[in-house]
Amino acid sequence: MSEFKVLVVEDSPTMRQLIVFALKRIRNLHIEEAGDGVGGLKKLSAQKFDLIVTDINMPIMDGLKLVSLIRNDPQYKDVPVVVITTEGAVEDRDRALSLGANEYITKPIQTARILEVAKKLLGI
Repeated sequence: MSEFKVLVVEDSPTMRQLIVFALKRIRNLHIEEAGDGVGGLKKLSAQKFDLIVTDINMPIMDGLKLVSLIRNDPQYKDVPVVVITTEGAVEDRDRALSLGANEYITKPIQTARILEVAKKLLGI
């Protein structure tokens, strides 16, 4: 069975661990972590990922900028992106989706929702 690679970009170590913990329930998943958008881009330049999960509010480079850069790069433009954030306003959701995010999940983190979205986007 093939292994999927997921990149989790979240500045809060606690939230990042909650997301990683939830995703680890999916078999054959290799998870890399980054603390902000710049760190996420560095990971993307070093390896290929099947799914990217990112927060919006992060230092140095926020998740929306990261989504925009990913969608404008031919190498990553087709990689599914999930935004997980505390920003629950319709405008924030619309902005993230218009930039190219595939799914938008608001916190608090619900394991079942993360698993549902990740499996759907990975096609498993």
